[in-house]
Amino acid sequence: MKSLLRLRPYLARYKRTLLLGLLTVVASNLFTVAQPTFVGHAVDSLKRGLETNNLEQTDLLFWAGAIVLFNLIAGGFTFLTRQTIIVVSRKIEYDMRNDFLGHIQKLSLSYFQNTPTGDLMAHATNDISAVRNSLGPGIMYPTDTLMTFTMAIAVMLYTDWQLTLLAMIPLPLVSFAVYRLGKLVHQKFEERQEQYSNLTTRAQENLSGIRVVKAYVREAHEIGLFRVMSFDYLKKNLVLARVQSIMWPLMFLLVGFSLVITLYVGGLRVINHNLTIGQLTAFFGYLVMLIWPMIAFGWVINILQQGAASMGRLAKILDTEPEIRDTATTDHAISHVRGEIEFRNVHFTHKGANRESLTGIDLTVPAGTTLAIVGYTGAGKSTLVNMMSRMYDVTSGELCIDGRNVKEIPLQALRSNIGYVPQETFLFSDTISENIGYGTDNGTDEHVQEAAEISRIAHDVSDFPKGYATMLGERGITLSGGQKQRTSIARAVIRTPKILILDDALSAVDTYTEEEILKRLRTIMKGRTSIIISHRISTVKDADQIIVLNEGRIVERGSHDELVDLGGIYAELHRKQLLEEELEQL
Repeated sequence: MKSLLRLRPYLARYKRTLLLGLLTVVASNLFTVAQPTFVGHAVDSLKRGLETNNLEQTDLLFWAGAIVLFNLIAGGFTFLTRQTIIVVSRKIEYDMRNDFLGHIQKLSLSYFQNTPTGDLMAHATNDISAVRNSLGPGIMYPTDTLMTFTMAIAVMLYTDWQLTLLAMIPLPLVSFAVYRLGKLVHQKFEERQEQYSNLTTRAQENLSGIRVVKAYVREAHEIGLFRVMSFDYLKKNLVLARVQSIMWPLMFLLVGFSLVITLYVGGLRVINHNLTIGQLTAFFGYLVMLIWPMIAFGWVINILQQGAASMGRLAKILDTEPEIRDTATTDHAISHVRGEIEFRNVHFTHKGANRESLTGIDLTVPAGTTLAIVGYTGAGKSTLVNMMSRMYDVTSGELCIDGRNVKEIPLQALRSNIGYVPQETFLFSDTISENIGYGTDNGTDEHVQEAAEISRIAHDVSDFPKGYATMLGERGITLSGGQKQRTSIARAVIRTPKILILDDALSAVDTYTEEEILKRLRTIMKGRTSIIISHRISTVKDADQIIVLNEGRIVERGSHDELVDLGGIYAELHRKQLLEEELEQL
């Protein structure tokens, strides 16, 4: 239950509305608790009228009218209770969803590499809903239960304190049973939620990788795996349901004992003229009124246990500190960069890796120049450029931009000045226009079209029936690989960044289109810094500086001609590609 204490800041935002809600609970109970007494008076009035042969209908009408009136007033306050407390719980749920998404977006790239997407989806849906449930009913019903219980017991004690104490004997057993079963509910609910996360992860991976599933004809295999996981989830749900189902019969059984005690002892007291029939009737009314608090008590403990389990799972994420963030050394006066990049003996090792991904990198890229990076697969090229935008931080050494340690530049300012086209293209399920303008808040249609012209995607867009308003499928499935890359390039250049990074972003386009794109990029990136990663020598040959990475080290550097004359890895790649071109011509 301690995990629910984390919700205090959310509750504090709506404390006035919650206080009003609690007052309506008190008012509703005041008008509800009075009604069994009215029934008792009506019964005694009826008994006196029958005994004296002088039955006055006006008495019965008076008490009946009072009951109806009090019911209406109590119902009105109950409505206000739901309009305050339950509405607040929905608002807190809204706040929590936004805070949760805001927090996970701040987490470092390494966190998402080690956390399944389906697991995060389960937290954002099921767990937050369980927490909301513990805030709405979890606040309203305990308050209502406590007020009903207190007021009813007070009237019962005033009516006959001895009978009240006897009728209350089974109630401590209710509390004990709820306590024991509540702990078991908490445990079983956590187990169910863990399985739900696994199930969500499997479903998400199946949908995201549907092309692979179909290509390898693994539909039946995936359906079988999902069926097994879904059956495990069913079994855990049934176990939880069995535990929960014990509570309700147990509540009714124990309250039933109270009714039996009241009927027997109360009946004897009426026979002995220590209690009137009306008082015994009212007593029964109050005892029946206690049934709901007893049931609600068990139910509330149940949902509070579930809410606590879910909040505990959410807390593990919310307590995760972003590895990469602004710190006390950050200079928030910096809003722009010129684009000079310098690596000073930089080393980097991925979490859990046995060897360094980058070793002793010393590199200077003057502002306004173009750096090209080539090398075999796994040489560390993408890791190197990811460090420029602080997707990763150096393990040792220093990375500087404009002579300042990159950690001194605010993340917002740093990344706002970088246009990045990643190796794995990602497009949103939105229009082409929205995808191109994604990285800027003030991009006009003209800006979108200009960026599309630079990336050579404009001609393709003109062939679509709706042009730039064409909706793309999930991850841009509507487009071909080359069209996706060109759309991503347009998304990067529309920002007119000081630093443009193309991480093998032209691999899916033909050489002619590639040359056209590069020609346009040279124009808009004049005076700005460009970093190009490519396996094609034709892409990088005009760069101001070319480096060759191998096993995380810079093994060659220079211009195209210098590296060809050197006769190393670059020259070998160049010879192979010339041979491939000759073979294609044949």
